[in-house]
Amino acid sequence: MNFRRLVFPLLAITLSTACRNDMQVQPRQNPLSHSDFYSDQRSARPPVEGTVARGQLHEDTYFYTGKIGNNPGDVMPFPVTKEVLDRGRERFNVFCAPCHSRLGDGNGFVPARGFARKPPSFHIARLQKAPVGYFYGVITEGFGIMPDYASQIPSQDRWDIIAYVRALQLSQNATMADVPAGQKIPSQPPKFREPGSGASLPVVVPNTNSKAEEEK
Repeated sequence: MNFRRLVFPLLAITLSTACRNDMQVQPRQNPLSHSDFYSDQRSARPPVEGTVARGQLHEDTYFYTGKIGNNPGDVMPFPVTKEVLDRGRERFNVFCAPCHSRLGDGNGFVPARGFARKPPSFHIARLQKAPVGYFYGVITEGFGIMPDYASQIPSQDRWDIIAYVRALQLSQNATMADVPAGQKIPSQPPKFREPGSGASLPVVVPNTNSKAEEEK
């Protein structure tokens, strides 16, 4: 009796673990496998004609091409704000600065170490006069030995980078007439709440009108 009490539960557990659910043996096709069901014998079916994936309608042609007709446009497709420039600077420093440098003069890290061709400075007359749509096309399609960044940089970020490039061009070619009234020349150096170390960035005290707020 003791033997049966021990063997029967073990046998039931063994048989139950061997069972399979219907979901595990349902009819299916492996990706790109052969199928006799369709006339073209392909199991993977193309999307219905006219199907557009979510987020890929791209109705705003100018936003996604930078062109008006066949020519590059020269107007930003949205207002340029501080947030746009901040994002553009961050993306520029990631993708563009290694070759173009953070000033946009072409003396970046890569060409300084023997790259075959030095990229042109953004501050030459030709690129100062180039429409913003031209820069969009270069980022999207590449130019010369520069590869395209269509897969790395979304359309919104491309425009943000272009806005920052225009800000760089202005910063390197500004005159006294461009300086706001009351602005000191040169600008006051930033004040640091924490100097930072090799492992951490410095913490800058934000500009305020109250000394008491700066000392907090």
